[in-house]
Amino acid sequence: MGHVNLPASKRVGGTRQWRVLDLVSAAFFGLVFLFFVLVFTPMGDSLAASGRQTLLLSDADPRQRLREAAAIEAGQPRVVEACPADAADHMPCEDPRRNSQLSREMNYYRERHCPPLEHTPLCLIPPPTGYRISVQWPQSLHKIWHSNMPYNKIAHRKGHQGWMKLEGPHFIFPGGGTMFPDGAEQYIEKLGQYIPMNGGVLRTALDMGCGVASFGGYLLAQNILTMSFAPRDSHKSQIQFALERGIPAFVAMLGTRRLPFPAFGFDLVHCSRCLIPFTAYNATYFIEVDRLLRPGGYLVISGPPVQWPKQDKEWSDLQAVARALCYELIAVDGNTVIWKKPSVETCLPNQNEFGLDLCDDSDNPSFAWYFKLKKCVTKVSSVKGEYAIGMIPKWPERLTAPPPRSTILKNDADVYEADTKRWVRRVAHYKISLKIKLGTPAVRNVMDMNAFFGGFAAALNSDPVWVMNVVPAHKASTLDAIFDRGLIGVYHDWCEPFSTYPRTYDLIHATSIESLIKDPASGKNRCNLVDLMVELDRILRPEGTVVVRDTPEVIEKVARVARAVRWRPTIYDKEPESHGREKILVATKTFWKL
Repeated sequence: MGHVNLPASKRVGGTRQWRVLDLVSAAFFGLVFLFFVLVFTPMGDSLAASGRQTLLLSDADPRQRLREAAAIEAGQPRVVEACPADAADHMPCEDPRRNSQLSREMNYYRERHCPPLEHTPLCLIPPPTGYRISVQWPQSLHKIWHSNMPYNKIAHRKGHQGWMKLEGPHFIFPGGGTMFPDGAEQYIEKLGQYIPMNGGVLRTALDMGCGVASFGGYLLAQNILTMSFAPRDSHKSQIQFALERGIPAFVAMLGTRRLPFPAFGFDLVHCSRCLIPFTAYNATYFIEVDRLLRPGGYLVISGPPVQWPKQDKEWSDLQAVARALCYELIAVDGNTVIWKKPSVETCLPNQNEFGLDLCDDSDNPSFAWYFKLKKCVTKVSSVKGEYAIGMIPKWPERLTAPPPRSTILKNDADVYEADTKRWVRRVAHYKISLKIKLGTPAVRNVMDMNAFFGGFAAALNSDPVWVMNVVPAHKASTLDAIFDRGLIGVYHDWCEPFSTYPRTYDLIHATSIESLIKDPASGKNRCNLVDLMVELDRILRPEGTVVVRDTPEVIEKVARVARAVRWRPTIYDKEPESHGREKILVATKTFWKL
């Protein structure tokens, strides 16, 4: 066929026209690609977080910051300024912008990495625009305000699996999950065919890679208290959603360090598509799960690699590790496997392809604050006491029975009993005389910053609350006794920020608050009270309550700082039956906005 001959000027013009269209099309498709990268990939989250967190790195003179804190403690009229609006979800130790520069090996970059306090601004985290007082428990299990965390990513990506969906001003939680889209209740009922899910045999559970924690939320009906954890990742704010729902949860990553829990604390460990490579690095992650799982406890893994397409080797390796540790295979039901840990000493040493062997006698398996993962298996005999499933009392008897591991003090049984009675009196005083809203729907998420044996939490057992029992890392290690009682908690150093999102606790309780920042050997402060209380303000919900017990001198200092962080403090006398020089400060966080 012949070609149409156009004038030269038109041919040139046509070429120029097509070049312009090409440029426009390329720009359009480039913008579409960038949109998908920013909205639907982890890179987008990282970049967005980077922009937010940049504002929270301070180049101000550290000496000026120190002088400002000292002036506040001294009672000079100061009000701590607000952080920028973009900092509404700031987590100092889980900063994607800073952590993205760290090693990817074993997910080191997704663990907590805290900046020096002198490099962070002294400011109060504001609530997001449109924030409302949280929906109260138990309604919050099923719905929360969208405006309190207006992040639609999980609803868009996981709504078809029953995680959550947006309805009007609320996020609704149908109770589903990736491996149980028909609901956690049906899934728990299925597990109950193989595991004693009721009757008090099991009490403490760990849910790894928990999503929005519906599994833990619905286990509460079985009187099983679950610590749900997940990292800060591309599934925007999953732990923040869990805590807003009133479900126990914590930001953590199984990477290069032990998780901040004691040995043999959990009766049940659960992974539903958590995608933890249990057999990688010579089964190091399976070994960490074994450290945490109580003898006689149950391990449930649902999802890859259990009978999963194209993961035959991974599934075979997982079974080989369980056999090497003498775990009893209870069931393989579809893509779910259930093992039971032996109640007595493991059958190691034996011939196994992973080179697994027992830790030596020098290992303290409950050291878990910034403690590197070990490639050896914890001996059951390394921890004294009858604490295996079947030996430890059933719930609720185990709450009041002397914990088998409360042996760190002389006359520990007497100390434990006295501590339990003391907290029953104190909590009654809080409710009756101080009118603290414990026992009402206004208080659901509670933290005890200096938990000792968990007496405060035990005294709240009949209330509709859960308590995060924090045992300071530099104090006596009593967290194992807390877990033996059927309570949950973590190790933490209060000179660092806590691994949670802003606005997650209704009530924070502290006994001997000054001891949390002092060096036990020298008696000198390791950090200052102002930074600690600014951190408490970050994690406390608007209109939330702080209760502090300490000497009158310390309480006066706390009251001065409380006013500087915009709380309303009131000082009370201790209960009549108590000895010592204590005073009690009760402060309310004001609901301020930018």
